[in-house]
Formats: sequence, structure tokens, C-alpha cells
Amino acid sequence: MKRIKLFLLSILGVMVLNTSCEDFLNEEVITEVSVDYLYSSGEGLQVAVNALYNRMRRHNFPAQEGEPLRANVFFYMADDLGLNRTWHRPYGPNWNSSSVDAFKWTHTYQIIDRANAVITAARNVEMNETVRNSVLAQARIIRAELYLDLIRMYDNILLDTIATTPENAFDDRVYEVADPADVFKLIDDDLDFAIQHLPWSVEFGRYGKGVAHHIKGKSLLWQAQYLNMGNHKYAEAAAHFDAIVENGTHRLVALNQVFGQNLNHAEALFVYRRNEVLGGSDELAGGGGTWIGAVFQARFYEIPGGHILRDPVYGGEALGWSFPNDYLKSLYDQENDQRFTTYYYSEQLIGNNPNSPYFGQAIPESLIRDNFREYRWSLKKFFDEEKVATTNNSYKDNMLYRFAETLLLGAEAHWRADNQNPHNAKALEYINMIRTRAGVAPFTSFDKESYLEESARELAFEKNRWFLLKRIGELVQRQNTHYRYGSSSTNVVPEPMAPHMIRLPIPQSQIELMGTFPQNPGY
Repeated sequence: MKRIKLFLLSILGVMVLNTSCEDFLNEEVITEVSVDYLYSSGEGLQVAVNALYNRMRRHNFPAQEGEPLRANVFFYMADDLGLNRTWHRPYGPNWNSSSVDAFKWTHTYQIIDRANAVITAARNVEMNETVRNSVLAQARIIRAELYLDLIRMYDNILLDTIATTPENAFDDRVYEVADPADVFKLIDDDLDFAIQHLPWSVEFGRYGKGVAHHIKGKSLLWQAQYLNMGNHKYAEAAAHFDAIVENGTHRLVALNQVFGQNLNHAEALFVYRRNEVLGGSDELAGGGGTWIGAVFQARFYEIPGGHILRDPVYGGEALGWSFPNDYLKSLYDQENDQRFTTYYYSEQLIGNNPNSPYFGQAIPESLIRDNFREYRWSLKKFFDEEKVATTNNSYKDNMLYRFAETLLLGAEAHWRADNQNPHNAKALEYINMIRTRAGVAPFTSFDKESYLEESARELAFEKNRWFLLKRIGELVQRQNTHYRYGSSSTNVVPEPMAPHMIRLPIPQSQIELMGTFPQNPGY
């Protein structure tokens, strides 16, 4: 099966001009590279892999406003922990025609197509065998990661390992829904190769063995429930999470380091790098300034009276589009859980305007209007102390996978593999490592509700909650119970998701191009 024609228009040629990672370090900006060079030499293939990293950064942490940002914000807050004020309304009246489905489907397949091209070429080009395996491992882990995302988002997807070329772009093709077992087999084969050939310690911003084990563990958890394959898959998943814990390359760091200015630390399994000098847009090696942090932060400087000035301490320029909700807030022991004061801005604002009578003092609640855009409990995980105060652009690196999630998923895997034994030693060990760091008492037993609450406290507004709840079959119920929409405390309302929304609609433009591929039920 070949690729959809639309993909060819945007991926052949200009996509491969992007570079990252090693080119960051060498400060080498590649402005023009031929396709022949990319796929006919070891050096060219390494440049092509760099291009994949660039595309993946845009895929998960795009620059500035637009459809890519809208699509990604959905997966950060459209679950049981989010409150949306404006802009994207993930379950609002226009959700069916939202950009989430269009960007995630088309852009994912674009990157898969170029990963396929790298994999095909690397198997045939004369090159150093170690370099070949490194190129293949990085391309294959990206392909596996994307196919796992696709099947989790859409359920019904295409499966293709043949790269689009000018010779086959317009061949006749029949589009069929892939057997999920075939999709997971490709994912697992790719990840097994990556585990075999990637080292534990890698250059910052590259995939290593830890990420491969982590994604493989996730894939196995999905297979256990999605394919109804039972306890042996949970046990296999647990072994992959154990491998990360036991190796020691990745470990928990101090809480204030986790999302600190320097993400090159032991807890980070994988980080997307940015560099303002080499950047300015997603198409450049350094990437563009991302607005992701500004989305989840209120505009404190708009509080009447001018008591708060735009300042890096308060995140500077902000958007205030989405926030953590009151249910998430209720899960924290606010007196003792250090995550409450580390992962979020303080609700007590201190005046920073020298001309204000409240300079250096707490601003009275009576001066703060009931307007979420101006004042709302806000997320600090994307805080950038070097961000210019008058812009939403941040060039801070962005973390995608971290060791804390490894521990939580490992705890779940051990608990499920042991027939949900509430006293499973490994499950308690792993989850209590998280709780001990946070400064709260350890659990003495493990159950699903406690696990979901702890996962929320630790991983809220990272790319995981929506998928976790879908996997265990509780996304719709929990979203309907806790998700909220509104701009002040007087108009906050539920905005329920319908049962069919657990899978995204396939873009209508792609349905029309394919002709024979069915739309997902309910759309």
C-alpha cells in the first residue's frame, strides 16, 4: 500500500532541509541538501534522521499559534484534569471539524513516510555498520512511536512501510483498515531493534535505550487491554519498565530540577531541544518559539490597578486559554505535597510594580476580579526564566518522556500482572518513590483509584492522561465528571464528551482522497 497523494506535496524536498541535535552542537546550518545525497550515503542519512527529530518537535511542541498547537493542547488538557476558557473548546459544538484530527493524521503519516525512506535506504547504502544500526534504530523508534500514537488516537488506521517516491506516488492503491495485531507487531519489531542497538547514554536530545524500553512498555500495556491479551503482556511491560529502573541511567531528581531551566538531567528520558540563535520557526534547526507554557498561565498583569507587571517571575506575556481544574487541585495535600508549590504558580500574588502600594506585598483578594483570563490557578511546568517578558515565545527545551512516568506505569504493570494484588511489592515501591520525593506519606496498598490520583498529581498536563484513561476504559466517564469549560467561577459548566469521541475523526479531506477508507463511527 502506498502513501496518500497529499503527503507527497509537503514532504519531498524541503522537509529534509531541517536539522537538529548534533547540528546544534556544531552550529552548522544546512540550507540546501539534495534528496539523492540524503538517501545514498551514511552522512546523508544522518542528516535525514536529524530532519525526523525536527519534524517530531513540531509534531509535539510546535512553534507559536496555529493548528499544530491547537492539536497538541487537546491532548494536554482535554481529560478529567482540564478547564478550558477559550480558543479551542475540545468538546464544543465545532469539535467534529476541529484541527486536532487533521493535523495529527496528516503530519503523523508525513513523518512515517520519511522514516520509511530512511529505513529503506539505510538497509541498502554502503556505510559503517554501527552507523547504519544507529540510523535504523532512531528512524524505527520514531516510526513505532508514531504508529502507537495513531492507533491510540484513531483506532482505525493505515499501515504502510513503503516510502513515497516520485515513481510510486501516483500508483493505484487500495486503502484498508489495518489489523491492530499487525500494527502492534510492527511497533514491537521496531522497538526491539531500537532496544538492541541504542545505548543507554546518548547525546542530549537523542533517543536512547531508555526511551525504547519506555515506549515498548506502553505498547505492551495497550496490547494487554486493546487486544485483550491478558497478564503475560502486563508482565512483559513490567520487565521493560524494570530494565530502566535497574540500569540506573535514569532516576528521579530533586523536584525543583524536574522542569527547571536545564532539562539535561537524569530524570529526562527524552527532550526536544530548541535554540533561538539557530531558530525562529519550526522549519529551522533551532525551532520556533513555543507558546505551550503561555496557554496554561493566566495573565496576572491584567489584574486591575497595575500591581503586577509583565515579569519573568510570573511568566511574562501569557495567553490564559486553559488551566488545571478544581478536581485536580483537590487531589493535592496542599500543606505537604511539594508538587503543589513546584508544578504550579502560587495563588498568592506579590505586587512587583514599584509604583503600587502593594509592591512587595500580597495583593488582596478584593482587588482580583473573578476572571480566569486575569487570575486562575496556573501551570508552571513549562516555566522559562529566560523567556522575554513581552512575548509568548519560549525557547526552553521541552520534555516528552521522564522517569517518573516510567515508575508509575511500572507500578501499574506489576499490579495488573499480579492479578491486581493491592500489596504487590514492586507496585508499592515504584509509586512510593514518587510520593517520597513529593514529601507525602507512602501508600500501604495499591488500587486503581489511588494510582490514577497519584498519576494525576505527578503527570498532569503532560502528554499521557488522555491516553491512559482511554486505555483503561474510563476516559468518557471521568471527563464527563470532572472536565470544565468557562471563563469565571460563575459560568463554569461541564462539557461532556460523547462515547464516540474516544477516537478522533479521520480528516474528511483524506477520506475523499482515499475513497475506500471508512470514517470512524459517530462522525
